[in-house]
Amino acid sequence: MIIVHDILQARENIADYIHETPILHSSQLSEICGNEMYCKAEHLQKTGSFKIRGASNKVKKAAREGTTYVTAASSGNHGQAVAYIARQLGIQATIVTPVDAAESKKNAIKAYGGKIEECGTTSAERLPRAKELADEHNGMFIPPYDDPLIMAGQGTIGLEIMEQLEDVDAVVVPIGGGGLISGILTAIKQTKPKVKVIGVEPETANDTFLSLKNKKITAIPETTTIADGLRTSQPGHMTFPVLQKFLDNLVLVSDEEIKQAQKFVLERMKQLIEPSSAVTVAAAMNGKLGMKDKNVVCVLSGGNVDV
Repeated sequence: MIIVHDILQARENIADYIHETPILHSSQLSEICGNEMYCKAEHLQKTGSFKIRGASNKVKKAAREGTTYVTAASSGNHGQAVAYIARQLGIQATIVTPVDAAESKKNAIKAYGGKIEECGTTSAERLPRAKELADEHNGMFIPPYDDPLIMAGQGTIGLEIMEQLEDVDAVVVPIGGGGLISGILTAIKQTKPKVKVIGVEPETANDTFLSLKNKKITAIPETTTIADGLRTSQPGHMTFPVLQKFLDNLVLVSDEEIKQAQKFVLERMKQLIEPSSAVTVAAAMNGKLGMKDKNVVCVLSGGNVDV
């Protein structure tokens, strides 16, 4: 498992490549939820999501070791982040995307300097091809979440929250493969263990919920949840033990609740977030956090929405 020292080191490594994102407060959201509601604005991060934190930590280490070529398998935020940081460090990057990836996402990867290779429609097809390309070019494959450097990079969000908001009772985090929440859990539970960390998954992408219930990693069939960034089939082998050890609670939200939360944030808070971000607000708005009169931080993980 990673430790706080790894996250502190990651913060030093990535400081020149990321924003320290603000925490926003919403009076209307607070009134609806019965808590003081704050939002950690990772949708305002470089490349539009938290992914740049972990990607920067991993790719920078690759560059120090002399790597001149990296690959990733992604149709969205992770691919954009890897392409961006690779260009900043003078490294070539190829992102393996599904053949049906949205043009807007592929265009964003290209705009950040990444080369696109299309392969299949599932991660089971993309991942082996990305690893194969890395081997062919004596490069490095950059995993989306199941990696200590990726997890430590994402954990810098937890450090920032603790520093930006002195009195925090709970932090609410989306769960996909678990890289984001495992990093935040480590940062918070090893510094302020009384702060609760609550994970949120879509009802139809509940692989971590089932895995925790079964006490072992449990895969689910392919899902079509609107929260496309959370469509992993199972939690990571490195991330899952962190959740087992530290997570206080995990709640599920429906696609309809996600849509309503995304619309609320756009209309009332004037912030454009992606559905995967909106799961945390959806959980709070629908009374699923099990608390009142507390200071709650919802992590808004990204804002890359196809118009």
